[in-house]
Amino acid sequence: MNQNALLEKKHADVGADIGHEEGHKMVTAFREAHPDAVPGHYIGRNILVKILSQPGCVGITFRKGLNEAGEEHLVYTGIDAGGNDILTYSVVTPLGKLESKEGIVADKTVWDWDILFPPKEDPPPPPKKPKQAT
Repeated sequence: MNQNALLEKKHADVGADIGHEEGHKMVTAFREAHPDAVPGHYIGRNILVKILSQPGCVGITFRKGLNEAGEEHLVYTGIDAGGNDILTYSVVTPLGKLESKEGIVADKTVWDWDILFPPKEDPPPPPKKPKQAT
């Protein structure tokens, strides 16, 4: 496997399923430590698919930013196997001409979850583990 293939695998494999229990602990700890902070962000599937569909894209980088009103937002871009933001990429047109396209730099996340989901008291507790037969 060549160096670029190894690097691409490294970037593409970042992230793991941590399970409901660990996720619940982390979210609860954050909310207790930072009760006035933005609780999270919601991003729809369509923009994520568009970003990941850019040529050479192996992942997405999320950066915190402030909008004009000083509100916290996420700005996100696709990254290539070298970990570089995809700000432009080349495409070949149906007539065989090489053109440069702008990469997607996205925002417009929903961080006010009350808009999407009615307020609830707390996140649900993790599911109970079945008792082991003794």
